[in-house]
Amino acid sequence: MARRQKIRILIVDDNKPFTNVAQSFLEQKNHIVKVLNHPGKALDMLKKENFHILLLDLKMPDQSGEELLDKIRKQDPHLCVIVVTGYPSVESALSTMKLKAFDYLQKPFDMNVLAEVIDKAVYELGIYTDPEEELKRAIGTKLRQLRKDASYTLKNLSTKTSLSQSLISKIELGNTSASIATLLKLANALNVPIKVFFE
Repeated sequence: MARRQKIRILIVDDNKPFTNVAQSFLEQKNHIVKVLNHPGKALDMLKKENFHILLLDLKMPDQSGEELLDKIRKQDPHLCVIVVTGYPSVESALSTMKLKAFDYLQKPFDMNVLAEVIDKAVYELGIYTDPEEELKRAIGTKLRQLRKDASYTLKNLSTKTSLSQSLISKIELGNTSASIATLLKLANALNVPIKVFFE
């Protein structure tokens, strides 16, 4: 089974209780997490080390998160930045989105929400490639396309293959691996060779 690359996250926030909780939570999710409680060191840290995601607070002493994000973008236009703030405003949301922040979270928030945003960023931005996950997604996309081309509903395909609608749906969403036997049943029902799922 393919192993996921560990996601490297830098948290820049002067609120130590928040960074302690966030670091502990994210490390339990098997991420590598570093914390800076002072924004002045962030640019150097980002130059020296490779991070996939930056968690950036907006209101900090000496330098605002928006100013720092502007400088970061000049240094690295592609870094995934998730903004967190206890002082949300329409203005700061718009300015950070213009600077290509991936998301904008208002404190306090449930850490599970943060985990979901990170998962979404990893998936949407292709932060790492897990070959098994990529294969599942590719097979799912192909299956959905073939089913729609044949004008079959999930129920139709379920009836033709004796596979549950739930299983077919999970395969299409890339949430589960399909066995060769399952793919053979689907290929036969759709009147295509099994190899089309791997093209």
